[in-house]
Amino acid sequence: MNIKVVRGNPTPEELAAALAVVRARAAAAAATPPGAPGPRDSWSDPARIAAHRVPQPGPASWSRTYWPG
Repeated sequence: MNIKVVRGNPTPEELAAALAVVRARAAAAAATPPGAPGPRDSWSDPARIAAHRVPQPGPASWSRTYWPG
């Protein structure tokens, strides 16, 4: 793997930190099987809505249906 600094003048510590991040991400990507699903997005998690109380009937209840809180 070749890495080239295009702009700036990083210190050896900064360059080592950047390379450590790149190598860790590459190792994590290699450890995941190709067909495995990625991490689940919290927006699509049904527990996000089900964990809260059902909105009470009223004039603004339609606006609270999908926006718990």
